Amino acid sequence: MKIAIVFGGISFEHEISIVSAIAMKDVLKDELVYIFLDQDRTLYHIPTNTIKSKLFSTGEFKKCDILSIKKGGFSKKAMFGEKSLDVDVILNLTHGGDGEDGLLSSLFEFYDLPYIGPRREACAVSSNKFLTKGYAHSLNVKTIDYDYFTQNDKVEVSTFPVIVKPVRLGSSIGVSIVKSQEELEYALDVAYEFDDAIIIEPFIAGIKEYNLAGTKINGEFKFSIIEEPQKADFLDFDKKYLDFSRTSKAVVADISDELQQKLKNSFKNIYNTSFEGALIRCDFFVVDEEVFLNEINPIPGSMSNYLFDD
Repeated sequence: MKIAIVFGGISFEHEISIVSAIAMKDVLKDELVYIFLDQDRTLYHIPTNTIKSKLFSTGEFKKCDILSIKKGGFSKKAMFGEKSLDVDVILNLTHGGDGEDGLLSSLFEFYDLPYIGPRREACAVSSNKFLTKGYAHSLNVKTIDYDYFTQNDKVEVSTFPVIVKPVRLGSSIGVSIVKSQEELEYALDVAYEFDDAIIIEPFIAGIKEYNLAGTKINGEFKFSIIEEPQKADFLDFDKKYLDFSRTSKAVVADISDELQQKLKNSFKNIYNTSFEGALIRCDFFVVDEEVFLNEINPIPGSMSNYLFDD
């Protein structure tokens, strides 16, 4: 099978997508075809045998063949007309905007191209933390209490510490832990640089966090191991970035069978039918054995390959 990995895109997570795409060379055994979406939304065919991070940091990728997309797939200019790019399925590995906000999903569906990744409806609920909360509640999955504000709202916080998060970004971009009123103003300035809406949640020290990835194949759920990330109170962008290229297997969390089942049941409720066709990772909090959804990663870093046995 030939898998076309589409990566890059216009997003604050553009570089993370590049790292994830390159890391998949060490994971997937199928033949890979790399398609890079640059910051101008031009598509390039990147030769698999030469792909490396320097190609993108220096702009050398612009020497590669430019692709066009139409019904039937991707193609590039040839001596006589056009030459089609031979692929069987597209793997959407574009983190953040373009990949996770539904733009690429809509494009693939418009041209009737088979792809692995979140569909438009799934993108809508998972790329917006405010909508994720409502989606989870509608499925009886708990979330941490929160307040929602837009840029023109007066923000009032009665109890510190709290976490301030832009609504539409992942990878902890623009996220701050705030311990006082003085810190709040600065945190709001940072968050509003990335988005015009935020949510504020209470910061719970020592909270347990667990990651679970999975997908549904022929109606049957396939789960990864459950991982308890080894980290400080807050995993910032830089620390997450360094972990996106991970290919070594994660350590299984030491939890009870009962808690494992609670996490898997919450995952099933979230996945529902909305995320069919995608491999996603859900990040959960656990407080007093109660499971709370933190966020949905519809295109997780390196496709969470390090969480799976196979």
